[in-house]
Order: sequence, then C-alpha cells, then structure tokens
Amino acid sequence: MARSTREAILTAAAELMRHKGYGALGMKDIAEAAGAPIGSLYHHFRGGKVQIAREALVNAGAAYALLIPTIIDEHTDLGEAIEAVYAQAAEDMAGTGFANMCPVGTVAAEVADTVEELRETSASVIEAWVAGGTAYFVGRGLDEAQARDVTLAIVGALEGAFILARTLRSTEPLLAAGRALAPQYRGTRLTAQPDPERVLPGGVGFPR
Repeated sequence: MARSTREAILTAAAELMRHKGYGALGMKDIAEAAGAPIGSLYHHFRGGKVQIAREALVNAGAAYALLIPTIIDEHTDLGEAIEAVYAQAAEDMAGTGFANMCPVGTVAAEVADTVEELRETSASVIEAWVAGGTAYFVGRGLDEAQARDVTLAIVGALEGAFILARTLRSTEPLLAAGRALAPQYRGTRLTAQPDPERVLPGGVGFPR
C-alpha cells in the first residue's frame, strides 16, 4: 500500500534526524527526502518543523519499541538475550555505515535545554520504552523492580554505545556493553513468551 504524503514526510524527517540531528534539519531537506512539495509540509503540519519533528520522534519511538520482543522472544536466559540485543545492534550499525541508530536519543541530547517541546516529546518516548520494556519482562517472569532495572540498563547502555560506536566507527563499544551487562543476568530464566495482548507497547530499538 502506498504511503500517504503525511507518512512520507514523517519517515523522511526521522531518517534525516538520525543523520543530521534537529538543528541542521531544514524544511527543504524534509520535502526533498519525502518527494513532496514544500507547501505540503505546511499543509499537513501547521506547526512547522517542530511539529514534524515531534510526530516523527513519536512514530520512530513506537517502531523501535518492537526490538525487545523481536530479539528476546526466542531466548529463555536473560543474559543470553541481552548479549543478543547488543550483537544485533552492532551488526545493524555496521551495516548502515555507522549511521546514528536512534533519532530519539540524538534529538534528546541536542535540544534538552533549548526546545522544551521536543525535550518533553523525547522524554515521553523514553518513558514509554521503559514502561513497555518493564511490562514485557514482567510478562516473562521477572518481578517489576528487576524488570524496570533491566530495561533502563539496556536502554541506557545502548544509547551510550551508539554514540561511541558512531564516533569511533567501530562495533566494539556495542559488543563490549553486551559482554559487560550480560553476565549480571546470565542464569536468570525467562518464562514462555507473554501474551502479546497483555504487553504494553514500549521497549528499546534500532532499525534493522
């Protein structure tokens, strides 16, 4: 099914923010990447660049939230599952030529003290990741406190490792983060996959 112009604009904006951040992003850039007339950006997004960025971050956050069930579902050992997340992240990042893997983290760091509306949006996306990841791990048999700690550890270490990996042009930071974090949870059993209808949307992710 063909994407609508609105969807194309949001997808283009998310991809551009991965590579350029928010400050360097121009409406003309978005229009060209979306293959849309620049007038259509203002037609669909009366709030201009801030509105486009806000909605693009929300959409990207929801898509990235699928990573936890996608990678971890097949594992029954939490340590092995965590190491698999970082191994996949390393493979995917190398495959993109070390493009920034997460526009949410990039924009959050860039505008935390300058564009309050986008800081709030980024915070909401991250809170949804944490809430969803916590619910997922509770559904796999962890108690709530441990489930939240595991989710925060995965999210925090991934975001930091993405920055180092991109800067160094090396997968070593991602693989090292996985090796350091996984042993703490090796032997922690995950129960059978939870009922998807009981799992809140959320988690952590990066594009394949």
